[in-house]
Amino acid sequence: MRYSLKFGLFIAVLLLLWEMLVRLLHVDSYTLPAPSAIATAFITAFPDYKDDLVPTILLVLAGLLVSIVVGVGMAVMLHLIPALEPFIYPLLVVSQNVPVIVIAPLLVIWFGFGLLPKLIVITLVCFFPVTVSLLEGFRSVDQDLRKYMLIAGASRMQIFRKLEWPGSMPFLFNGLKIAGTYSVMGAIISEWLGSDKGLGKYMIIAQRAFQVDRVFVALVWIVIFALVIFSVIKVLEKLTVRWKHD
Repeated sequence: MRYSLKFGLFIAVLLLLWEMLVRLLHVDSYTLPAPSAIATAFITAFPDYKDDLVPTILLVLAGLLVSIVVGVGMAVMLHLIPALEPFIYPLLVVSQNVPVIVIAPLLVIWFGFGLLPKLIVITLVCFFPVTVSLLEGFRSVDQDLRKYMLIAGASRMQIFRKLEWPGSMPFLFNGLKIAGTYSVMGAIISEWLGSDKGLGKYMIIAQRAFQVDRVFVALVWIVIFALVIFSVIKVLEKLTVRWKHD
């Protein structure tokens, strides 16, 4: 709670300085609008962008779900079949060094303007932290417990289900927090490719019309979505990994 109050005070001070500098320096609204102008547009322009909120939310949730499935599946496969890691892990690293904004137009050419290229973009952005964090969790379990289970005659899958998977949950949620915040950015980038609805489309239209205040309105909603997803994941972590917090 104390951390939240300090952060809120910090943001309030930044907004106040922003407002003062814009007014004192007479900065044009199409260059950098004041926070008060953005707040006004946030309310008055709501009828214009309200239909763009739901498509972005649904795209974020769908992309995040696919990213979690791919990320967890990749980590489990590499952990249970170590012989694959020298071949697949470098490819995973390479996938994070290819700029998504560059490969995105190719995805449109290959798969069209439907949902699939958008999900691929979000997955490319989000799956890696899930995979890396979960792999680290698998390798960080108590080795003494592992030896004890081997001595007791536990099979490889029993060790995985009863020791490695539960023990890696804190690491998994750390990866999910990163992926959850990245998923919003990935959804916006995918909407830039070509979409009839969504905040990404709204941002492009506002930018071309030099309505910078509305561009910032979209940015505010992006931050809100990211914070909500991060908070939901934290709540799920507390409910799932109770022993860690206790």
